[in-house]
Amino acid sequence: MITRRHVASLFDATDEERRALWAALTNARSLIAAEHGPDGWNVGVNDGIAAGQTVMHLHLHLIPRFQDDTPDPRGGVRHVIPGKGYYSADPDPK
Repeated sequence: MITRRHVASLFDATDEERRALWAALTNARSLIAAEHGPDGWNVGVNDGIAAGQTVMHLHLHLIPRFQDDTPDPRGGVRHVIPGKGYYSADPDPK
């Protein structure tokens, strides 16, 4: 059961909805693992504008990771795609 009602935050979902969401995430992980065999995973939720949420509905990010898919995986989901870790209007915030 995944909610069809709109919730912006993980914390607005009911316990049942969060359990169902986690079950769906686990199922997706199993399917991706069987097909692609990643070496690791990033799982993320941006909850609130201050946390970087730009799509104001609850959703999870499940990102399969592979050894050497980026030069330095530290920083997790923020830097999964090189050069895309900064989400400001300025494309070069340095």
